[in-house]
Amino acid sequence: MIRTDGLRSLRAAVRLWVSPARVHEEGATPDYRFSLANERTFLAWLRTGLALVGGGFAVDQFLPRLHEGLRLTFTVVLLVGGALCALRAVNHWVRCERAMRRGEDLPVTRFPSALALGVGVLAVAMVVLVLLGRTD
Repeated sequence: MIRTDGLRSLRAAVRLWVSPARVHEEGATPDYRFSLANERTFLAWLRTGLALVGGGFAVDQFLPRLHEGLRLTFTVVLLVGGALCALRAVNHWVRCERAMRRGEDLPVTRFPSALALGVGVLAVAMVVLVLLGRTD
């Protein structure tokens, strides 16, 4: 029974992603400035996702002498990070919009911290490789 409820809530969440007009069926309309700020945050997350995807392609194309396993790992990590950013952007936008309409606190997320940690670790690894001369 728990599994069925979980699947139902997942389906409902995905429906809101595909048909965001359904969010308007809940609660009261918030101040438009807050909805527009939520949308700007959504777009910023999409830009971050696109930058990560671009970085993944750049690593693959412009570091051909990097050990193939490392190059592939860095490329995949960046591409997956970009995809997760885009998906998280939609999810977070819907959750924030629903919370504002219901008069609830905005949802808390660990995703920005995890993303920052992942990008930081990847950047440090790249700096080490450059200092060791492994990117020629």
